[in-house]
Amino acid sequence: MNKILEVIKNRRSTRSYKEEQVKKDEIMALLEAGAWAPSGHNKQPWQFTVVQNKELIKKMSDRSKYTAKDAEKEKMRKMANNPDFNIFHKAPTVIIVSHKNDAITPLEDISAATENILLQAESMGLGTCWSAFIFGIFRGPEKEEFIKYLEILEGHTLHHAIAVGYPNAKVFNYPERKNDYFNFIK
Repeated sequence: MNKILEVIKNRRSTRSYKEEQVKKDEIMALLEAGAWAPSGHNKQPWQFTVVQNKELIKKMSDRSKYTAKDAEKEKMRKMANNPDFNIFHKAPTVIIVSHKNDAITPLEDISAATENILLQAESMGLGTCWSAFIFGIFRGPEKEEFIKYLEILEGHTLHHAIAVGYPNAKVFNYPERKNDYFNFIK
């Protein structure tokens, strides 16, 4: 099998991590992969903020859960109201992904960068979980506090986060992929 396709097929969201902190050189390899993503007009509008402070990660999780307690979607409400649930699954490292507000295609750009990070992590034996649950930290009175803690640049918007760590176990039960996801026009 093609090596790239093998990494793509093997990548899974990790929801159980070892406590061991991810090494700086490993994080830098992930960020480099993210920086090589395609972007509209090559604007490269992303900002990656690496958080390895356990207390701050817990605070971000708690605040995000608090703002989702009354979410429209039942699944979100259930997770938000579960006292044992951590939106980062207790990963030792979280990469916050934000984008420049004046980017031409910001969501496409940071999504491509995020997928590069996820695939690079898989190739290195690291586990990841892409989470949009973090939106809640920018609601309410603590918004400015989080912007300061996370050093979000002026003119940028936080969009999602990536939990990163060494997985407790490798997931092997790959769900089958649908085969009705394409069509050809000739």
